[in-house]
Amino acid sequence: MKRLAITLLLSLAAAAAPALADRDDHDRARRALDAGEILPLSDILAAVHAVQPGRVIEIELERDDGRWVYELELVSPEGQLYDIEIDAATAMVLEVERDGDDD
Repeated sequence: MKRLAITLLLSLAAAAAPALADRDDHDRARRALDAGEILPLSDILAAVHAVQPGRVIEIELERDDGRWVYELELVSPEGQLYDIEIDAATAMVLEVERDGDDD
């Protein structure tokens, strides 16, 4: 019984970890926005859609070489998957890569 309880607790902790990580990401983004270090997400999405229309299915905010960078995964209307990096402070698109391209 004790082993089952420990297994159950470990399973619950593992299931909660992604939710806690998402909350940490949200808090970090909010602090950066409040500090004026990044633009609002609506500005970022507008810049992305101007370059590549589609539906954003994943977005991450990370520090890269001292600057905030959004990494987005997007599905185009044609069904192509794109990885897009954009400077979070300027909304400048840094990289657009279509999955399957070797560039």
